[in-house]
Amino acid sequence: MIKRFIAGAICPRCSGMDKIRAWRNDDEEKQFRECIECGYTDEQSTVIQEQPVEVATRVNQPHVAAPDTEESVIQFIPNPGMTKH
Repeated sequence: MIKRFIAGAICPRCSGMDKIRAWRNDDEEKQFRECIECGYTDEQSTVIQEQPVEVATRVNQPHVAAPDTEESVIQFIPNPGMTKH
């Protein structure tokens, strides 16, 4: 098993740069990381998981028809007491 340093990686615990090394164990289907400065370790699964299905909402559904509303024109009249001089 070859442990390789990750260029530019910063340790989340001690903030040491270029102190993280990573390796992979295919038998366990995991990827590991460790910091040689403070001893921080981390592991992740290499198994690809199914992506969750997006919940159907009115925003992500196709537009079916325009709403049945009556159109009317409105006029905005400025307040005469609010004029700037």
